[in-house]
Amino acid sequence: MGPRTWIVAVACAVAALVVAVGIVVRPHTPALSAEETGDPGLLDRARPLLAGGTHDRVSVVEIDGDRTLSAHFGADGHTGYEIGSVTKTMTGALLADAVERGEVTGDTRLGELVDLDGAPAADVTLAELSSHRSGLPRLPGRLSDVAISVTAANLGLDPYPYDYDTLVAQVAAAELSGRGESGYSNMGTAVLGQALANAAGTDYATLLRDRLLDPLGMGETILPDSREDLPEDATVGYTDRGRLADPWLAHAYAPAGGVRSTPADMERYVRALLEGTAPGTAALEPRWEDGDGGRIGYAWVVEEHGGTEVTWHNGGTGGFSAMVALDREGDRAVLAFGNTTTGLEPLALELLTGEDS
Repeated sequence: MGPRTWIVAVACAVAALVVAVGIVVRPHTPALSAEETGDPGLLDRARPLLAGGTHDRVSVVEIDGDRTLSAHFGADGHTGYEIGSVTKTMTGALLADAVERGEVTGDTRLGELVDLDGAPAADVTLAELSSHRSGLPRLPGRLSDVAISVTAANLGLDPYPYDYDTLVAQVAAAELSGRGESGYSNMGTAVLGQALANAAGTDYATLLRDRLLDPLGMGETILPDSREDLPEDATVGYTDRGRLADPWLAHAYAPAGGVRSTPADMERYVRALLEGTAPGTAALEPRWEDGDGGRIGYAWVVEEHGGTEVTWHNGGTGGFSAMVALDREGDRAVLAFGNTTTGLEPLALELLTGEDS
């Protein structure tokens, strides 16, 4: 039986298990919380934009110059959300900061910082990793890794239970495809963050805390490595089937999507980006075509929406969604976070530009 046949067999087995479990445990589909706090005007503007999809707790923050408005449904400014791939922008900031410090350059090869024993990925650059042009696949492709991914996707489990050595082995085993072209890769950003930590002689969590979170006063933002690292009242997330989702702890994949933050902390982050005072703000600058009509910097995507140049990144985990959109020229931004997998991109873009796509 070939690898593809094995993958299909595993997927079918998981699907059968999901059906069996579903017969016994019926999902509870959440509804948008009726408990509302924040600016009445923003609540009124956000509410109809949340009419579709599955929602429970949602937080929206609108920055306009010195003014900040917030709208919370079943939440407040200190509610914790998994921000998923918005974490990649922080890893991009760490790269830009490391370049400014002289520790690395955008052209530094991955193999100089991570022992890949001459694997194809050893030749890719840090800039290629941050801009998704490395040729690395989105996810690890070994049979055992695919089985974990399929199971996690169907049962709402954490799909990244990998330690550093496993991540390195996955990268070393990966074949490059389309290097130099846009190809989104969680694996690429994960190993980028670990490489930056190696260059600084520390671990990724410490690097993120020391160089970005602490300087910006983001004391409510965490990078949990185990359930014990989560607060007792940690917000739970829901899958698209309405089931409770396991928290994504990310482990070695933390640089690609492991951060849990609050609306208040994310406002601090985005304000510093708009002001140009955040460490690694240069990550925002678009440098390459993204293959989809926009341009990309170190993780951040830049596109035009409704006549406005928007710099953005979204995020999604097994039970959460996030969207951060900046109008840098207008000194404006909209941030949206929710504890379900329903995307918040249309809401954020509509509030920022008047156009949802």
